[in-house]
Amino acid sequence: MTQLLKVQNLMLSRDGYAAGEGQSLERPFGHADPGAMASWAGATASWPNRTDPGGSRGLDDYFTRDFTHNIGAEIMGRNKFGPQRGPWENLDWQGWWGDEPPFHTPVFVLTHHHRPDLTLGETTFYFVEGKPAEVLEQAKVAAQGRDVRLGGGATSICEFLDADLVDTLHVAVVPLELGRGVRLWESPDELLDRYHLEVVPSPSGVTHHIFWRR
Repeated sequence: MTQLLKVQNLMLSRDGYAAGEGQSLERPFGHADPGAMASWAGATASWPNRTDPGGSRGLDDYFTRDFTHNIGAEIMGRNKFGPQRGPWENLDWQGWWGDEPPFHTPVFVLTHHHRPDLTLGETTFYFVEGKPAEVLEQAKVAAQGRDVRLGGGATSICEFLDADLVDTLHVAVVPLELGRGVRLWESPDELLDRYHLEVVPSPSGVTHHIFWRR
């Protein structure tokens, strides 16, 4: 069975930014409002943090529900794990997610600085250095036949796109502009030499961009 490297539910502003400028402990997405970026998913019936009954069905709910389907490992950039830069001086920092991270799989965190593995609940974080193809191979082994999710941020996704390793992408473009920050693209047309693209608007105001290899 072919293992895929997938980008899923990447939330992007209308002007192409996945995160704002000035990431900090208090603001993981910089000046971007994460509530506004993720409101389409939070309104669905399948949103994992939902505490009340109800929620929307339809296309947004499908993508929210599909997020964990057949995923056996994740790769993420260091800035998705935390706001520190340089050597890991504070090993007390264990990510944004608390004692039970939502991944429940091995997670490979890209870094140029050594840090011991970290296990929280059903999730083990491996802090790895290497070329995208080398890290992907490690993740595929850990995924045990299932697919690998490339969780972001945008800088890491661009690195794997440049290495021609991404098989499918789902990008949810939200109707707001950030003006500055970490950009995935200036236009989705940049990927059309390598990917088919289907663009599907949702009643929530989000426009879903679905890419798959030509």
